[in-house]
Amino acid sequence: MNEPSFSIGVEEEYLLVDTATRDLARSPPAELFTACETALKDQVSPEFLKCQIEVGTPVCETLAEVRGELAGFRRTVASEAAVFGLAPIAASTHPFAEWTDQAHTDKERYNEIAKSLQVVAKRMVICGMHVHVGIEDEELRIELFNQLAYFLPHLLALSTSSPFWRGRKTGLKSYRLSVFNEMPRTGLPPAFESHSNYRHTVDILTRAGVLEDATKIWWDLRPSDRFPTLEMRITDVCPLLDDAVAIAALYRCLCRMLYRLRRANLSWRRYSRFLLAENRWQAQRYGTAARLIDFGRNETSPFKDMVGELVELVMPDAVHFGCEQELDHIRAITSRGTSADRQLALAEGVAEDAAVPKDRLDRIVDHLVRETQSCL
Repeated sequence: MNEPSFSIGVEEEYLLVDTATRDLARSPPAELFTACETALKDQVSPEFLKCQIEVGTPVCETLAEVRGELAGFRRTVASEAAVFGLAPIAASTHPFAEWTDQAHTDKERYNEIAKSLQVVAKRMVICGMHVHVGIEDEELRIELFNQLAYFLPHLLALSTSSPFWRGRKTGLKSYRLSVFNEMPRTGLPPAFESHSNYRHTVDILTRAGVLEDATKIWWDLRPSDRFPTLEMRITDVCPLLDDAVAIAALYRCLCRMLYRLRRANLSWRRYSRFLLAENRWQAQRYGTAARLIDFGRNETSPFKDMVGELVELVMPDAVHFGCEQELDHIRAITSRGTSADRQLALAEGVAEDAAVPKDRLDRIVDHLVRETQSCL
């Protein structure tokens, strides 16, 4: 079996805010999207809600390419949005926006989702980052898919950027995941015996008319239905570009590390989704301050200690891809915390599950605008 290409692509979703009110832009002008599409072609598109915009890189071979593409997207969207008094924020929830005030994009796919999922879809005022890694062989793709589930909580902990909802402290570092969990076909993916077993499972739903296709399966990790890739979807979107690129690099390295094990007739031990779901919750609740379960030792360990071991484990793959600097940045994230930690610091003194004063919420929005554009 030839080594996979391990090509990489990243999609980011941004929220558009009014720079005067700091609230979400409920109905951004069509001219904004037209201008972005003129500049970025098919690499930008509307999202489910009108207050969102999605960007996606082409297939990339290096993390330098990914960084350049994402920086260009943020630069373009920020520049075009500024014309209309708007700005993008790369955060997974808005600190105080009301979901009941938002309208969905008038597009056939989104109209169908709104009709099918009702209030569950309407609450989806959330954004994420998705990372595709190219694994061309179908059977290998499912093998690695089964094993990668173990690492999804680690990736989530590094990305958290959604501690507020409707103006209140949620007590979670990634409240986005709680909102997304209301959707069907989300959460940790099941394991499959083979690619044919996976396809058979999906085909049951499509033949029954429940699904149009596998793009409406929204697991934390999924075999892409459009590309020969494994698409990691568990992460919040990161305001700091360096954080986003580092997490994408770690995911890519994890894919190759598992391939190296397979090449040596080894594999990462598979654990029940019930056990992995506990680590997922701990990461969602506490971010980089979590204590995750080390299933080999049957005890919890500080996430910061586990990250050091994880980085060392995949360093040969970082050397292969030339992304040692990005892997070193993973340690920096664990040392200083994520966007959720920085947002919460601006609401210091506010009790858990309490309303945050409006002036502080405004400062948090301004902070997110600055961080999102700090790479420009």
